[in-house]
Amino acid sequence: MEDSVRQRNLARLLRSVHLGGPRSRSALTEETGLNRSTIADLVTELVDGGLVEEHAPGFSASERRVGRPSPIVSAHPGIVAIAANPEVDAVEIAAVGLDRRIVVRERHEQTGLISPDDTAALIAARVAAWREGPLASARIVGIGLAVPGLVRADDGLVRRAPHLDWTDAPLRDLVGAATGLPVAVDNDASLGALAEHLFGAAHGIDDVVYLNGGASGIGGGLIVHGIPVTGARGYAGEFGQNRPGIAVEADRSAPDGVLEDEVSRARLLAALGIPAVDDGGLRAALTASADPAVADEVARQRRILATALANAVNVLNPEVIVLGGFLALISEFSGSDLVDAVRGQAMSANGEGLRILSAGLAGDRLLIGAAEIAFAPLLRAPVG
Repeated sequence: MEDSVRQRNLARLLRSVHLGGPRSRSALTEETGLNRSTIADLVTELVDGGLVEEHAPGFSASERRVGRPSPIVSAHPGIVAIAANPEVDAVEIAAVGLDRRIVVRERHEQTGLISPDDTAALIAARVAAWREGPLASARIVGIGLAVPGLVRADDGLVRRAPHLDWTDAPLRDLVGAATGLPVAVDNDASLGALAEHLFGAAHGIDDVVYLNGGASGIGGGLIVHGIPVTGARGYAGEFGQNRPGIAVEADRSAPDGVLEDEVSRARLLAALGIPAVDDGGLRAALTASADPAVADEVARQRRILATALANAVNVLNPEVIVLGGFLALISEFSGSDLVDAVRGQAMSANGEGLRILSAGLAGDRLLIGAAEIAFAPLLRAPVG
């Protein structure tokens, strides 16, 4: 029982400095309710395990403190997780520190759809290369994968990633076998929601709807009463497959398409007349464009998106909607029109106080979310 309590307390301290950043011993004492000597022992154990560092407080000359300054405890920068996000146009891979820094990051453009086996091989090759370079002195605790598709919660099987053309892909096992590291897999938008709730625009907000717009379409994540909602098998949040009564033009192939058919990055790129680019490139192109057809396409997508969001507001009554990827760009280029349109279609009480925010972590959100599930076992049991 004593060992169990100690493990829980070690986990509390490690999670505190991971989520909240560097903390003084006195702040940890106040936060946990444990006495100073217990905090000192726990911190020493985490330092000895290479999980945290202690530093002397760097007070400025203008600061006046009574008594002896309390040492600062921070997550060890050498503890990292590998995060990857395979998409139809590129595979992003990064090493993310327990202190939330992105140590190294690469984007590998794809000319065709990458297979699960090739994804595993690419990740293994980059991890091996990084071990000889920027991660030579790091401790890699695991790999987290953010996949644009349905991921079974029990075993990380990718049941269906339609835009990648993956069906029942054992991605966790493939990457684990290729790298020899523990692997966790989840839906990309669910991980984006987790990251934004912990560290981004939805930090400290307990009722959140998150929609992610990527090259593969639109996914979503839900935070209700501060808890991620995954559904019975882990498939909750597929907003892109909703049918918000879209009245499509006569020349469109689908008479009543799903949301991601009409609100799409591909349609924005087509209107701009440019090839696939990342979010930064798309933002630059939209900013530079004076083409009325581009403005019309943004407005058309905004109208459809507003209806879908109003439906979500009526069902879930969130405090905040967070939009990531190209959806954030649609919102930003629409000014107040989007939130006004959502409130106009939602029940008035449900729309009261509603805010629509762009993802605070921007292009890092999926990688940070993927790293979080890789860190989860360590955060639960820091010293085994």
